[in-house]
Amino acid sequence: MTAYQESLSSGTDADAGGEPPDDVTSWQQAPVPAQVARRVLGGVFQQDVPPRRIPLLANATHWLYGTSLGTVYGMVQGTVRANPIVHGLIFGFGAWSLSYAQLVPMGLYEPPWKYPPKELGKDISYHLAYGLGVAGAFEALDRRS
Repeated sequence: MTAYQESLSSGTDADAGGEPPDDVTSWQQAPVPAQVARRVLGGVFQQDVPPRRIPLLANATHWLYGTSLGTVYGMVQGTVRANPIVHGLIFGFGAWSLSYAQLVPMGLYEPPWKYPPKELGKDISYHLAYGLGVAGAFEALDRRS
């Protein structure tokens, strides 16, 4: 997903979860994954995180979330053995839906109908690429065992 995002956005689309630009110096400019991490660290662990940690938090949160969801995919696919392409696309769309279900109530995203269709389509395509990537990785690892 990240490689696909980078190829479409040349690394500047931080809100979609890609690499934040080097000049991000405030939390108002921070990509959504970093903002989520800041809320968790501040709310749960009472830690104030300086803005210089934005790139680290953005990447760590994005990768941790994607890896965690990928583990769920593996558990389900390992049990049901659905068509990996179909299952990967369904999984990717589910990941996209889950992001809105979580981030809209947090006030970090608008409801999907408030975004222009082109922007929404691009975001969905990122998650479909993620779902296919997870499905492909699962199939490759499953064949090795």
